[in-house]
Order: sequence, then C-alpha cells, then structure tokens
Amino acid sequence: MEKNHTNQEKEIKRRSTFSVLFYINRTKARKDGTCQLLCKISIDGQAAQFGVKASIAPSLWEPETGRATGRSANALEVNRAIGDLTEQIEGHYRAVRKNLGFVTAELVKNAVLGIAQHKLTLLALFREHNEEFRKRVGVDRVEETYTSYVNSYNHLAAFVRQRLREREDTEARDDIALRALDKTFYDDFELFLRTECGMMPKTVHEHLYRLKKMTRRAVSQGTLRRDPYGKDHPALPERKSRHLKHEDLKRLLEKGIDKPNLQRVRDWFIFATFTGLAYADLRRLSEKDITREADGTSWIHIRRKKSETPSAIRLLDVPLRIIEKYRPERKSDKIFNLYSRTYLIKLTRELGRAYGIDMTFHKARHNFGTHITLSLGVPIETVSRMMGHKSIGTTQIYAKVTDRKVDEDMKRLKKRIGGHGINLYEEETSETGKKGSRMFRQGLKLRISSLLYRKEKQQRQENHSPQPTGFITKMLLPSQDKTGCGKDNNREQ
Repeated sequence: MEKNHTNQEKEIKRRSTFSVLFYINRTKARKDGTCQLLCKISIDGQAAQFGVKASIAPSLWEPETGRATGRSANALEVNRAIGDLTEQIEGHYRAVRKNLGFVTAELVKNAVLGIAQHKLTLLALFREHNEEFRKRVGVDRVEETYTSYVNSYNHLAAFVRQRLREREDTEARDDIALRALDKTFYDDFELFLRTECGMMPKTVHEHLYRLKKMTRRAVSQGTLRRDPYGKDHPALPERKSRHLKHEDLKRLLEKGIDKPNLQRVRDWFIFATFTGLAYADLRRLSEKDITREADGTSWIHIRRKKSETPSAIRLLDVPLRIIEKYRPERKSDKIFNLYSRTYLIKLTRELGRAYGIDMTFHKARHNFGTHITLSLGVPIETVSRMMGHKSIGTTQIYAKVTDRKVDEDMKRLKKRIGGHGINLYEEETSETGKKGSRMFRQGLKLRISSLLYRKEKQQRQENHSPQPTGFITKMLLPSQDKTGCGKDNNREQ
C-alpha cells in the first residue's frame, strides 16, 4: 500500500501542468474606453504572455471566469476570439509535445503567433542551416565550406531514406524528427559512411561533426532540451606527416619534370613551400600584395582568406624567380593563373606519383612551417605572423618540432656556452643560505642571458641576415637553377 502511494506521488511530480488565462489590461485604456485582451500560457511553472487582437469595455469583463458578460456584439466577438484561441493553443501544445517530447510556454506562444518556427526534423534543420550559410558566401564564408555542408547533407539524406525504408516507417519517408535522434542513429550513420560510402576515417569524422553541429543548433533554438551527441565523436585518425620528408622535398627541388602542367604545379608547390600560402591565398595573390622595401627586400602582405588575419612574408630568391618565370603568362594583376582546386588536386597527386611522394598541395604550407622556418631557427612567434595564424597554438600544430630539431638546439646551446664553466652549488638550509641561493640563481640567469646575447650579437655582426643551412642554402644561391625556376625550356608555346 505504501509502495503504491509513493508511485502515485512520483506520477504527480512527472505530470505536466498546463493552463490558459485571459485578462484585460486595465492600465492602458484606449480612446473608446475599451481595454486590450491579453493571454497568459502557463506550463510547468513557466509563463508566456502576449496581446490578443481584441478589446472590450471593462464593465463587460468578468475576471473570475475570464470571459465577457452579456449578449452585446462586443461581448460575443471577444468570447468567440477566446474560444478560437484556446483551441489553437491546446492544439499547438499537443503538437509541440508530440514532436519534441517536451513543451514550454514560450514554444507554444511562438507556435500560436507564427514566429520563430524552428524546424523540428533533422533534414529540414540542415537545409535551413545550408540556406543561411549560402547567403553568407562571399561575405564571411567561402564556397568550398558551403559545398562540404551540401555534401554532408546529401549523405545524411541518403542514409535517412535508407533507414526509413528498412524500418517501413509509415509516418515519414524523407526525414526524421529531432527528438528521435539517439546513439543508435549516430552509430548507424557512421557505419553507413564507412561501408556503404567507403569513406576514409577523416572524411567520416567530418560528416559526423556536421551532424553534431545540427543537434547543437537545435539545442540553441530550443527544439532539443539536450544534445544527444554531446560526448559522442569518433577519434581522429592518426595524421600522416603534414609535411614532406626532408629527402622527398630535396628530390622535388633538385629534379625537374617535363610535362608542362605538372611543371606548373611543381613550381606553385615550391612557391607555397617558400611562402606558406594556402591555395585560396595563392589563387588571389596579386601585384598589389607584393611590396619592395628600401633595403631591396620584397614582401608579401596579405590577409588570409580563411581567417582574415594579416600575413607578412619575406620573399626569398626561389619564389622571386618563380614569379618572374610566369610573368609573361599573366592575364591580369594576379601573380599566377592557378588551376581550379579540383584539377589542381588531381595534378598534385599525379605529380606525387611521378616523384614517388605522397603529396597534397596543402603540404607545401606545412613545409614552410617546418623545413623553411622553424627547422632553421626562425622563432615560432615570427612563423605564426608569417602564416597568418590567430594563435601560437595553431602554429605549433602546423610546424611540428622534431627530435632532430631539439637535438640541434641542444648542440647549439652547448656551443654557445662553450668553455664558460658554470659552477653549481648545493642550496643552504638556513635563511641566509636560501637568500644567497636565490641571489646566485638570479645572477646565473643574468650571466647566461648576457652570454647568449653577446654570442647572438657577434653572429649578427658577422652575418647580417641568418642564412639557411644544408640543401636549402644551395637552393637560395642565385647560380642554383636545379629548381626549374630559371629559364623554362618546357613552357607551352
């Protein structure tokens, strides 16, 4: 008996409270003496109110019943409006609760007024997102990203249709309610992408990420109480090397290729390697982005298309020669007549096969972050500015410091210290000893800092601008022409 009583109490707590109240605004009487009719919806302790397109004389209003009294035309009109509106509210209440699995006063109010009618199904919400995104292309969004969202939508739509056919869902054939999304749907979609579509792990990861973006959008709109995939996401596959191996880059730089189209792609790849420009930035690079300073140096000053962050890059000898090589082919102020992204991807793969290298065009940007800058001792802060990154963290991802670089840095530190001995002492336990120890450590820091400063100053005096070492030094020599950046004997006539 006691158990049944407890269950009844729990059931009462779970039961939703719902009420509709009509009243008049007596504080703001109109010129004709009538007051506007107001409606208040209360659900589970939360209320939402709005004005009704009806008014009535205060003398005809009965607060206890929430209705007009009498048989006048005004009273009959108001009561009729109350009855119709009550029916609408109750209908929207049932619909919202059925579609979402929960209901709030604000959601019912919005449904009644016909405002903020957010999508209640997954594909409809995705279409809404893509349409909004499309309108922003060219403003603060790029076409390529929009295309990726369209592709994700198409794959998701194909999966939903297949899933509904298999389950013989009689309610819907082309979409699925947001409230129906669960872990099973997520896992099945991932399996569909891997097996039916034959996608690689990274591509699967991107499509699932966009599915999660839709559920987060639904939460922000109030059509989902919580994100069903808040903690679900497949681990990114271990990345292959972002940049070319040292020996592969050396082979690409020293060995030419005869096919004109591949030669162009090779030269553009080398140019991007020495400047760090991504495809989108290289494509729109023009004469106005290149400046020549009083000291004779040439610079690229450009805002990255992806992030709108400024980027400043000094042009070395190799990219300057590539610019001059393709100057006769210009059709406008653009530095290069780059191929379309799709065609460039195809040719880059073909170029990689010709050299026996796993290549993507974006690896050129990573080459800049590793081989051309960080590995040659350029400070990461400088690299970050040249690459147009918003934070050093991004630079650390692009420009991975290898064990070889760490080893070289330690050897360089050892060389700088040289024969200057550093005496290390045991710390004293007394207060006097602690104070002396602190003074010693501070003095040691100052001596090392001073030593390093003198060494660096001496090096700068000996060589005004630090020069790269190894095979890259050879590439920067004016007489070096192995990069194919000099006379073009294979250029199309």
